[in-house]
Amino acid sequence: MKTTNVISQLALEESVIKTMAATLEESKTAIAAEPVESRVLLRKVSWKTYESLLEDLADCSAPRLTYDRGDLEIMSPQAKHENASKTITLFVGVISEELQIEIQDLGSTTFKREEFERGFEADVCFYIKKADLVRGKDRLDLPADPPPEIVFEVDITGSSLHKDSIFAQLGVPEVWRYDGENVEILIRSGDGYRKSNVSAALPFISTEVLENFISEGRTLSRLEWFKKVRAWARQQSMPA
Repeated sequence: MKTTNVISQLALEESVIKTMAATLEESKTAIAAEPVESRVLLRKVSWKTYESLLEDLADCSAPRLTYDRGDLEIMSPQAKHENASKTITLFVGVISEELQIEIQDLGSTTFKREEFERGFEADVCFYIKKADLVRGKDRLDLPADPPPEIVFEVDITGSSLHKDSIFAQLGVPEVWRYDGENVEILIRSGDGYRKSNVSAALPFISTEVLENFISEGRTLSRLEWFKKVRAWARQQSMPA
């Protein structure tokens, strides 16, 4: 019986590796004419296999992995997905500079907790009040290190996993979710999240502001877009 279980696990891991290879190849050939994400969901994947894949992909920006108690989602981001993530990164960077707010951008860092058997790679994540606690670190280890204060998630095709429960259990206080057109701001409430029109961490930012600047990031020249963001930022103030 034990031998059968070992063979089954090896077969599963071989399947995971083949799927990863195919997804990586797809990531390399993705072009702007295909502005969506490609997602694959595998079940009954061990935590050990998940961690091995994270190690193997440590220096890769894609694909991205989400793990939830044996379910592994492999997502290959393509043009529209990456454009939105880059736009938000630049947007928050301008705000940080113009308003003199210390914000640490940790991109698509991996966050995981073995005791919960859950983990995710953010599209973009930010530290604000806790920026000093993570600055200069090459790797974070929850719960010794704090979770990001804002996670920005691009979910155009619809994730197969219920990520909100993963974010909540790992302690993420705020999520910005973009579906290709609209933005939701989700604020931690109890064991889940409630929708809000404005950010809790950066109260001068609303869903409308995020949607407008993401949309304009696709249509304006980069220099024109930067000018608009800077002009807007200079009119804002951070509450005391």
